Amino acid sequence: MPAQQQGPGPGTVSDVGEFGLIDRVTEAGGTSDRVLIGPGDDAAHVRTADGTFVVSTDLLVEGRHFRRDWSTALEIGRKAAAANLSDVNAMGGVATALTVGLGVPADTPSAWVVELAKGFEQEAAVVGAHVVGGDMTASDVVVVAVTVMGDAPRPVRRSGALPGDVVAVAGRLGWSAAGLATLGRGFRSPKAVVDAHRVPTPPYWAGRAAADAGATAMIDVSDGLLADLGHVARASGVVVDLRTSALTIDAPLLTVGEALGLDPLSLVLTGGEDYALAATFSAPTVLPDGWTVVGEVRDVPEGARPAVLVDGATWEGEPGWRHWR
Repeated sequence: MPAQQQGPGPGTVSDVGEFGLIDRVTEAGGTSDRVLIGPGDDAAHVRTADGTFVVSTDLLVEGRHFRRDWSTALEIGRKAAAANLSDVNAMGGVATALTVGLGVPADTPSAWVVELAKGFEQEAAVVGAHVVGGDMTASDVVVVAVTVMGDAPRPVRRSGALPGDVVAVAGRLGWSAAGLATLGRGFRSPKAVVDAHRVPTPPYWAGRAAADAGATAMIDVSDGLLADLGHVARASGVVVDLRTSALTIDAPLLTVGEALGLDPLSLVLTGGEDYALAATFSAPTVLPDGWTVVGEVRDVPEGARPAVLVDGATWEGEPGWRHWR
């Protein structure tokens, strides 16, 4: 009898999901007394003979994270750099160096690669970092793998949120998602949100300021505010309750929502790739400039699980981006 073709099941990455897969891979890894913070946060924290540093890696794939017919090489380089610089920012640190692995098809113009490199250097310079090395290879599509290193005197993890803390955000929310929706419908306006999708503007000043102010937990918003705060809730064993009345829905999002039939609040709550920061602080803390309180942290009710609520209720629908769906 011929073997039957197997469909998706519990063994597939689609079924396990990104973070379930990370958990499984992590179980196969080792440990060292030099690893102060390992997998599970925006960056690892490693001890060296003369100090410590934080380090993180991200991967961007053509057709999934960017399109060459939507963005220039310079814009793609800036976006790839921003995604990685943001990871150090989310730990309360400042990036100092990046290495870049690049795969490109053989017919890629060399000038395109040079412009990509200029984009990296341009964005890295915003925080005083530089590209210090990397590797190149042939690939069927453009693949960009970036490792970022930096300094974080007091790394802020996802696992420190406590009941009674306030939840605050810094930076824009929903703009990149609005830009993606706009481009996906074949439009190029409002230009502000299209530009925000092509080149995000993370609040690079906010991470270190939050750490200095005593932030108890922090994460960057790469997959969506609800999705990313979900990591904080689970890591900390708490419930995060957001107040929609405290969230800002900027005018360009209202315009996109009306034109495309989208809920602007959903863009704010579930849109990713703006690389805003979300953090928790003890209630008496005087927040740094640019941080806005948008919710609170609560105990997990008996019999319940850590979760993110919106105005006290479960959000109906996807909380943000999911790989392999």
